[in-house]
Amino acid sequence: MLPTDKFLSLGSSSKRIFGSTRKTRIITASAVFLAVCAFGAAGVAPMAPDASDLPVTSITQELAIPTLSEQIAKLQSDEQLYLREEKVRPGDTLATLLSRLGVQDDEAASFIKSDRIAYNVLQLKAGRRVYAQTNQDGQLQRLTTTVSEGNGQVLKNIEIVRSTKGFTASEASAQIERRIEMHTGEIRSSLFAATDAAQIPDSVATQIVDMFATDIDFASDLRRGDRFNVVYETFWQNGEFVRAGRVLAGEFYNGNNKYQSVWFDEPGTKQGGGYYTFDGKSLKKAFLKSPLEFSRVSSGFAMRVHPLSGQWKQHKGVDFAAPTGTPIRAAGDGVIDFVGRQGGYGNVVVIKHWNNYSTAYAHMNGFAKGLKKGTKVSQGEVIGYVGSTGWSTGPHLHYEFRVNNEPRDPMKIEVPNAQPLAGADLQRFREVASAMSHRFALLNPQENNTKLASK
Repeated sequence: MLPTDKFLSLGSSSKRIFGSTRKTRIITASAVFLAVCAFGAAGVAPMAPDASDLPVTSITQELAIPTLSEQIAKLQSDEQLYLREEKVRPGDTLATLLSRLGVQDDEAASFIKSDRIAYNVLQLKAGRRVYAQTNQDGQLQRLTTTVSEGNGQVLKNIEIVRSTKGFTASEASAQIERRIEMHTGEIRSSLFAATDAAQIPDSVATQIVDMFATDIDFASDLRRGDRFNVVYETFWQNGEFVRAGRVLAGEFYNGNNKYQSVWFDEPGTKQGGGYYTFDGKSLKKAFLKSPLEFSRVSSGFAMRVHPLSGQWKQHKGVDFAAPTGTPIRAAGDGVIDFVGRQGGYGNVVVIKHWNNYSTAYAHMNGFAKGLKKGTKVSQGEVIGYVGSTGWSTGPHLHYEFRVNNEPRDPMKIEVPNAQPLAGADLQRFREVASAMSHRFALLNPQENNTKLASK
């Protein structure tokens, strides 16, 4: 039997053990409870019911479908409109055009003939599109087309509309789209045959001749197999071709020679628009051979007996015989240095050009409107008209070509090219030329592949 103090000691020890265990259980249970509360406070919602257990609600609605006879009756009750498109044909009259458009409307025809704006429909060019909207009885509801004015550069949209009050016509400027086209061709018989085969407009072919006329005689120099590339602008309206514009760049392979030119007309260019080689040299001659488009030389640059004084003296110019009033053109770009009356010259104009060149035009009947000292003129610009003022025995132009104010024979002097580009003009030109070189490269893939292979 154990001693009492030992038992008591054991009992105290047991009490401590069992007491400690109970406390641990209480703390553990509290921690679990607090954790659950914290997890719930964090926003975790209880799980939702399964969607497959939810009841399904369906709504059924019957739609009334009209019968075929009802649909036909509905279509017959609505007014039917018809849209037609026609191209104007050579020799078309208003009657024939309206007939092809399905228009059977005397009131519409009378309106077009009498209204100032609608009357333009009667002046349509062959090939122009016309759109007409009519009802089932052929009554015109709407007619639209495009007309050109003056030189054909200005286009207007014409619209004729029918309302309860009758017809009205209106016009508005047409929106023109500018496109850049590139084409290549090969000579088989002639240039124009080649451009026709390449679907290049005749106006573009004519510009190609003008561009390279100083290098190629298109009547005798062309050879079978010669090639050309051309970049030019075209203008369109509502997807319809209106006209071809300017040639922007050209490249011609004539035998073993290659000729290139680029149009340059940037704002501020001193020389004005013109064609240049890819290094900025002008292709235009600085001076015309004759200031008159159609004339004959009546007296050359030589010694002669003066028709009025009877004295033997040097004739320091060339006389071009022409009827009174024949337009006189500036031989080159320059600035008016003198305009007025001057002794035996009568009415005379003197133009200063670049590099100490000058030209004089005498015996004029009159001057171009607005011409005065300091006025800038371009080559080919009309400056006056043939007359017989001053010491003259009949209507003609006395033309002088001077270098440092010394007269030279304009028919024998070697005419230089126009002044080349320089400075800021040349920098802007190089950007344009670079863009055109890239276009030529696209038109000559085989040539570019050959160059790459040789490197």
